[in-house]
Amino acid sequence: MQALRNFLRNPTISIVETCKTHGEINQIHSQLLVNGFLNDPDIISKFAASIALKHPQNIDYSVQLLDQCENPTVFALNSLIRVYSKSPTPEKSFDFYKRIVESNHNPDNYTFTFLIKSATQLLVKDLGLAVHGTALKYGLDKDPHIQSELINFYAEMGFLGALKDLFFNIQDPDLVTQTTMVVACARLGDVTFARHLFDKMPDRDVIAWNAMIAGYVLCGEPSKGLELFNSMEINDLKVNEATMVSVLSACTHLGVLDTGKRAHRYINHKRLQINITLGSALVNMYAKCGDIKAAMEVFWGMKEKNVYTWSGAIGGLAMNGYGKKCLGLYNQMLQENITPNEVTFTSILKGCSVAGLVEEGCKHFESMKKKYGIEPKLEHYGCMVDLLGRAGRLDEALNFIQSMPCAPHAEAWGALLNACKVYKNVELAKLAYRKMVELEAKNDGAYVELSNVYADFKNWDSVDGVRHKMKSKKVVKVPGVSVIDS
Repeated sequence: MQALRNFLRNPTISIVETCKTHGEINQIHSQLLVNGFLNDPDIISKFAASIALKHPQNIDYSVQLLDQCENPTVFALNSLIRVYSKSPTPEKSFDFYKRIVESNHNPDNYTFTFLIKSATQLLVKDLGLAVHGTALKYGLDKDPHIQSELINFYAEMGFLGALKDLFFNIQDPDLVTQTTMVVACARLGDVTFARHLFDKMPDRDVIAWNAMIAGYVLCGEPSKGLELFNSMEINDLKVNEATMVSVLSACTHLGVLDTGKRAHRYINHKRLQINITLGSALVNMYAKCGDIKAAMEVFWGMKEKNVYTWSGAIGGLAMNGYGKKCLGLYNQMLQENITPNEVTFTSILKGCSVAGLVEEGCKHFESMKKKYGIEPKLEHYGCMVDLLGRAGRLDEALNFIQSMPCAPHAEAWGALLNACKVYKNVELAKLAYRKMVELEAKNDGAYVELSNVYADFKNWDSVDGVRHKMKSKKVVKVPGVSVIDS
């Protein structure tokens, strides 16, 4: 009885919290029933809310309790809305909002905070807009929690303009709202505005720093991301796994192996756990920066690996010229009962191409759909053209392109054009060039490769003709650069 009184006096520190099984919750339910407490709507509401919040796996039990209650409290209904907003079925949140309205209660700020979260989970634009409009109607749109969730919603929908309008209408946004806005704008590509907000923030947590670093990497400015990380180091600010994943991604984009090694040492110094995400980022960085030995050392040292980790290591071997080792690692992956995905097959086909294993590549391409039910994408078709082209089977490569179930893309024609250059097939090179230019009129690579084919045959008039065409169409050759350090 004392436990029951404690429960009634302070529902936030209830005995329900200590329950570990469904049977124990049943026992409490029985005691409440025997002692006549379940005639009180407030008590049954608190009980149902406590179960929902502390034992969300038993949410159906809470629903049944509230179904027996004629007038459940807004707190109890909000609790159900909250739990469902984080569940695989967020649409059920709106059933309990309907019950709030039908019971003549007024929804409060918590109601709309979690309804917006549900709309965000569902990615339903009209639903989110309707919730926003209803919050305005009740005069709750200025609540900081609601504003923060609205920013999340508009960010998920990609409505950058609406996002900014919403933010500018917030008077004195708190730190949470500012951080949410920085994260949203950085993710949507407006790193300039995100940085403006970031620099003005009086206090910045690791989430804001991570958002800015990741934003710079995603927007093609990885150097600025590394500059921010250097500032974090200098100021001895806390870093986490997400920070280092973005830093490693920046190193990968720039090809700066020394900086990537320093980041790895920093991870070890800070004793960050090298989990699947961070380990995969390290493997990817080392492989793409040309240190495949270090990549495989990290790979084999990882305690846990998923299909993306295996695919990254397989791809790393392929891009570094180890085609047969790539296939060997793929076989080991299958022995570990890891099911390959689209990324795996891109790596496998590249490995076959590097090793000149045409029949092996064709076999794996066929297995994608027949064995694993994976529909080949454009990059897989491009890999197959490259595989056939590198082996000198140019007519087969052309037939393969022409038999593709989707419209051939520039990369497929580009792979054929590259092969034509190697095997000095001028007529087929001209066809591939025309098809590339039809798809991408400003593709400088097509002009350059055809020019090189003509140059191999010392056909200088044709070389001049290609260069003249580039000038007339204002196509500029992008100079090749290398930023890989050792």
